[in-house]
Amino acid sequence: FEKICVEHINQHAQEVEVTEGSDSVVLPCRTSADLPKGTSVEWTRPEPRSMFIYVFPNTSKHFAQQNRDYCGRTEMNKDFLRTGDVSLTLMYPRDGDDGRYVCTVHRDQDVLRDTVVLKYVKKELFPSWASTLLVLLVLLVLIVCAGLLYHFQGYFLPGESLNVPDP
Repeated sequence: FEKICVEHINQHAQEVEVTEGSDSVVLPCRTSADLPKGTSVEWTRPEPRSMFIYVFPNTSKHFAQQNRDYCGRTEMNKDFLRTGDVSLTLMYPRDGDDGRYVCTVHRDQDVLRDTVVLKYVKKELFPSWASTLLVLLVLLVLIVCAGLLYHFQGYFLPGESLNVPDP
């Protein structure tokens, strides 16, 4: 009796963007619905070094292997066996979370592997439209000041003075 293992690998990694300050981000991964009870799911990061992010079932062995940076910040849909939605929710994403994530589903003899690339986008300190508006406002103030100086140049520049006799 020979055991056959079929591995399905998605060649096109999905990209997900998350903005600095977001409460959470979902790393999508789906498989067929009505998964068998013995199905296990692993979320890992291959870079900068291989690490476990989330493992189901979460036995004490797996819990000890989970990278500390992700402890308490990850969760999966509890009903994934019925729905096939094995997406991972990452709470309070940070700059160091940027990169590739691999979702591996072990279902009977089949293995499904999917890759998600998380792009972490930092907020601009000053939005570009506000910078443009500020530049225009400064130019307007300079033009108004130059016009006022030109108009009142007689008050500021030395020239003929009026001799008013003393009484």
